[in-house]
Amino acid sequence: MSELVLGISAYYHDSAAALVCDGRPVAAAQEERFTRRHAAFPARAVAYTLSGAGAALADVSAIAY
Repeated sequence: MSELVLGISAYYHDSAAALVCDGRPVAAAQEERFTRRHAAFPARAVAYTLSGAGAALADVSAIAY
């Protein structure tokens, strides 16, 4: 089974999310691209990275902040 790690940068300039599968980056996005806001929780970026990998939050092994 693959290990998925979700990385989140939030609540300051350039909030973003990135998804790593078995040590390799598979998707990343900045929240600003979806909301035009810099300092927010990157909910849409998280959804984008997960959908890009065909994964759900339940598939994530760890979350790094």
